[in-house]
Amino acid sequence: MTAPPGAAEGVELRQLLRTRLAGSQPSRPGEGTLAGLPRDISERYRHLLPATLTPAAVLIPLIDHADGLTVLLTERAPDLRHHPGQISFPGGRIEASDSGPLAAALRETEEEIGLGRAAVEVLGYLPDHLIVTGYAVTPVVALVAPGQRLHLDPIEVAGTFEVPLAHVLDPANHRLRRRTIGDGVIELYDLPYGARNIWGATAGMLMTLYRLLTAPEARR
Repeated sequence: MTAPPGAAEGVELRQLLRTRLAGSQPSRPGEGTLAGLPRDISERYRHLLPATLTPAAVLIPLIDHADGLTVLLTERAPDLRHHPGQISFPGGRIEASDSGPLAAALRETEEEIGLGRAAVEVLGYLPDHLIVTGYAVTPVVALVAPGQRLHLDPIEVAGTFEVPLAHVLDPANHRLRRRTIGDGVIELYDLPYGARNIWGATAGMLMTLYRLLTAPEARR
């Protein structure tokens, strides 16, 4: 039987993900990188962050299709008070009832898109993504079995879509954008995909994943 196109690449990426995320832990309070920038560049802009950051967590769901991995993304409802219509990962604040970032990411994912814990294989954590709006977001990376039936919360989520992980890992799809934040100008990346543009915190987390997977050796 002939393997589907992209299957060999998918097996290689799965193994690389498991290897590079093995043993990873959530960042300690105050650690992490601003806007998903490389650590050395991030340090130049830490003064732009508020003194107190609210802990939050998101799930980066990688759908484990036979012909290759895809990234599952959500489009926020257009009438939300914060970040309406933006492309994001399922997630939110870490509540007192959550045992930690993983519990928060899984809870929020189930509440927002109806994806249950049984369909999720947690691989590990990316460094915290520090946001100037006042959040320290822990990205939890996971493989998700394909064919899941999602149940979207219409108050939170307008829709979902998938982007091939290979698209994210191709530098030709990274678009540099200069943004003014406070008294600094920061160079960030957008990730256009078709008619959509992935930017902001979501693009930053995907760029962190890109750097992890394409570095000569695993580093955090």
